Amino acid sequence: MNNFDRLYLETTEARDHFLSIPLVKQALTSGASRELYLDFLTQAYHHVKHTYPLLAFASALTHDERYRDALFKYMKEERGHDKWILDDIRSLGADADMVARGKPGMPCRIMVGYAYYAIQWISPYTFLGMVHVLEGLSVMLAHNVASTVQRSLGVDGTAGFSYLRSHGALDIEHVDLFKGLLNGFEDRHVEDFVIETARVMYRLYGAIFEDMDVRAKEGLNAV
Repeated sequence: MNNFDRLYLETTEARDHFLSIPLVKQALTSGASRELYLDFLTQAYHHVKHTYPLLAFASALTHDERYRDALFKYMKEERGHDKWILDDIRSLGADADMVARGKPGMPCRIMVGYAYYAIQWISPYTFLGMVHVLEGLSVMLAHNVASTVQRSLGVDGTAGFSYLRSHGALDIEHVDLFKGLLNGFEDRHVEDFVIETARVMYRLYGAIFEDMDVRAKEGLNAV
């Protein structure tokens, strides 16, 4: 069994738990309200804007040249993606500047904070656990969620959905690169770091959606 297959197998329970979250299931089957979708974009902005700094942080702490080279390549591709999200928010008639100045929900802050903590205090390789969760789920869900939410809102065209649609396709390429990188590690400890971090990230990312659901039911997620 190669490293990627082991990662996928040993994170099955955590992944299934995420996919069982009621709001995730709802978005896949019946879409979401404008307010709920804007809340999703808001939370996404506040963690995506940390992708580039997290990449830089991990690259600064690793002595693995192959890993560092992969992080540098990823940095070139990821820079500025947070601005795509702000453009989508504007396209939906919401205040993107207010989102940029604001703060995310507590679960989003905790997830980002854990990412920095894990890179510094556990291993720079832990960043790959976050990549596996966010990009793997993007490939699995992004296009379907975008289509379903678009239908539920009655919106034509791509305005407001560029982040989801672009990442569904773009992350397919990233996952292929991720597999090659991960399968090249011979130290089992590296794989252990990635697996454990992925399990944690599934839970922390899932908590963002659970929190969004609470806010939607309380009418607190208008942007």
